[in-house]
Amino acid sequence: MHVLLTRPLEDSIELIKKFKDKGFTVSHLPLIKIDKISHPKLNGSEYNNVVFTSSNAIRNLDIKHLDKKILCFCVGDATEKTAKQKGFHNTFSAGGNVRSLKELILQNLEKKTEKILYISGELVSYDLDKDLIKEGLNVQRLINYSVSHTKELNPDFLNELKKKIPDIIYIYSQNSAESFLNLIKKYKLHDYWMKTNLMCIGEKTSSVLNEIKWKKIFLFNPGEEEFLLYKI
Repeated sequence: MHVLLTRPLEDSIELIKKFKDKGFTVSHLPLIKIDKISHPKLNGSEYNNVVFTSSNAIRNLDIKHLDKKILCFCVGDATEKTAKQKGFHNTFSAGGNVRSLKELILQNLEKKTEKILYISGELVSYDLDKDLIKEGLNVQRLINYSVSHTKELNPDFLNELKKKIPDIIYIYSQNSAESFLNLIKKYKLHDYWMKTNLMCIGEKTSSVLNEIKWKKIFLFNPGEEEFLLYKI
């Protein structure tokens, strides 16, 4: 079984090891690059709650001015794990779904007047802050990273890829899907994937790659990568 993982290396290391331990061939092609955006110094005493929709939002934040005991709402388990590693104690995970994250926040806030710090990347697929504001919550969004697309493939990697096309590819975001589609078009790889299973987070992500012929397309949440292998 040949698996292609496409998240940045720091997000893929554990899964690479797990798959290699199972005897799989694992290739790694990060489809996006995370670039930090400078932000003003935070006054941590202003906020009663913090919301993260990705681990990158945590990694690119100067958190020393935030109280680690405030409620910390995370989109999924991987993000929650990163939050705990950074010292946050009172964490909640929405299981990988942003709309579920909204409901989780609404269910656990005692007062709508409590100030919420929502930290995210420059581009989001769902305007969580706007929806929470419509619910009467006091939300401040802080953008602390941007995403740039991978535009080139290493010639050696490309040659090896053509020799042994992956049985499974995991795509984790619309940005990643767009990067992958652009690379497929640039290197004329349209007809290589008919025996490959495409694993995508959400229908919006998979829809980007619908013009390519895949063996099958599966939807998944982060943390379900190993479980999906039993569906093939």
